Amino acid sequence: MSLLGVKRTWSLRFSVLSAGTEPEIDRAFASVAQLTDAALIVAADPFLIAHRDRIVALAARYAIPAIYSIRNFAVAGGLMSYGTDFADSYRQAGIYTGRIIRGEKPADLPVQQSIKFEFVVNLKTAKALGLAMPPALLARADEVIE
Repeated sequence: MSLLGVKRTWSLRFSVLSAGTEPEIDRAFASVAQLTDAALIVAADPFLIAHRDRIVALAARYAIPAIYSIRNFAVAGGLMSYGTDFADSYRQAGIYTGRIIRGEKPADLPVQQSIKFEFVVNLKTAKALGLAMPPALLARADEVIE
């Protein structure tokens, strides 16, 4: 564990938990559940994405607020997500592919990165966790699931 000073009046303790198997996911959630005022950030990892439903269910079972990097987690019942807008990324990939097909050399093209992100809030999950979402936060969301 490390101590991170965010502001002079705040101190946050954080832990980095890893999971590469289903039992490790269970142990990670059991560990987080032992902490008071805990929250979870779930990284975009192929293994974790493949176990989306299990992770969302464990977050609900232990009443742990979590933010995910892919909107599908919020759609599946996760509290919120913030990450790349994949539809826009695929559109950009199509444009890039078209440039290559028309004869541009890939080595001459600029490196592409995500430029559009989406923020999704699941109000049903917030209510189940007893969280009141500030109107300013909801106003910034690209999608609010009610």
